[in-house]
Amino acid sequence: MIAALGLLLGILAGLVFAPDVPLGLQNYLPIAVVAALDAVFGGLRAYLDGIFDDKVFVVSFVSNVVIAAAIVYLGDQLGVGAQLTTGVVVVLGIRIFSNVAAIRRHVFHA
Repeated sequence: MIAALGLLLGILAGLVFAPDVPLGLQNYLPIAVVAALDAVFGGLRAYLDGIFDDKVFVVSFVSNVVIAAAIVYLGDQLGVGAQLTTGVVVVLGIRIFSNVAAIRRHVFHA
């Protein structure tokens, strides 16, 4: 519940303060958001399965964002940033949909 409240407060703070993202980081923000969503849905799935661990969630959240950003950064340095960005989004998207499907099965028993 604390994580959900923190997420809600973070969203509200972002809407109220409307921070500007520096130009050099704008390529990484969407990837960081998708990676964070993957960790959030994975955490929700683990919670519904009764195996949620807050330490694992925090490590998963931070490492997903850092690794995804590092892959995109490496792609930018190699000149293939768009291709690696697409790859990261596809992989994380598959994981997100897999977790959402498991959550749906758990909640609706279908």
